[in-house]
Amino acid sequence: MASGTESDETADTPPLTNTIYKDPDDGRQRFLLELEFVQCLANPTYIHYLAQNRYFEDEAFIGYLKYLQYWQRPDYTKFIMYPHCLFFLEQLQNANFRNAMAHPANKELAHRQQFYFWKNYRNNRLKHILPRPLPEPVAAPPTPAPPQQPVPPVAATTVSVTANAPAPSPMQYAVPPGSALAKNEARNSGVDRRKRKKEG
Repeated sequence: MASGTESDETADTPPLTNTIYKDPDDGRQRFLLELEFVQCLANPTYIHYLAQNRYFEDEAFIGYLKYLQYWQRPDYTKFIMYPHCLFFLEQLQNANFRNAMAHPANKELAHRQQFYFWKNYRNNRLKHILPRPLPEPVAAPPTPAPPQQPVPPVAATTVSVTANAPAPSPMQYAVPPGSALAKNEARNSGVDRRKRKKEG
């Protein structure tokens, strides 16, 4: 009878090869861990760390990087905050890139290029996306000409005095008072006065 119960138990339990593992949280934890790891790849210093610690020499790790390429699909990219990680994930499929990132100079180069991209991307993109519209011509209403008054003749002595006086800078009229440029202009005119005193 004991042998009958044993055969009944083995018949009821499925073989181990046919069992499917079921995540207790429906894969949420795995999803978050893989998302975090993929986004860490946006940091060239982290990639350098992986290369220095010889993770890229492990075939299982290389296989894991190939597996993670599913993050490039649109269903998954919407969860990524740092899109540079997808670029570096693609580059890490190449053995030459993995070997190059072991050198600190290449890490710094990648980091600098990433910085310049962040610095200039928005402005460069806006230049191509939002072209500046051409200015619309504005038709000014015709204004009546003011009556012409005769100009009195100027004496010759007055002309010679004004010819020797320094001409005011046109920038004085465009710069608001109190600005740094107006202060510089005032300093420059003082230098001119000192030079004239020494000469004369």
